Amino acid sequence: QVQLVESGGGLVQPGGSLRLSCAASGSIFNINTMAWYRQAPGKQRELVAYITSGGSTNYADSVKGRYTISRDNAKNTVDLQMNSMKPEDTAVYFCKVATMTASYWGQGTQVTVSS
Repeated sequence: QVQLVESGGGLVQPGGSLRLSCAASGSIFNINTMAWYRQAPGKQRELVAYITSGGSTNYADSVKGRYTISRDNAKNTVDLQMNSMKPEDTAVYFCKVATMTASYWGQGTQVTVSS
């Protein structure tokens, strides 16, 4: 059984920073893409950033230059460093991990940007 555990969410003021972490455990092998999504109230879940097994990254236009995704292949973890945060970044953030045959989601962690 595969489990993804996210951590690092919380309340931050506009302009502040947060770092999210996601750790995959269980019977999971040969992870390809690791990604972060977010879902704001009343909106569809959207891709924030992803990173391939080779280290290539891609970001949503709304977070380019502010967010950085990274991974540790030895530990099966993926992090999201969020800087210069804005109120519109408020959402539940989910990590997603994909292998050749399946994909897995974390339970989500709330991020709130407010003064």
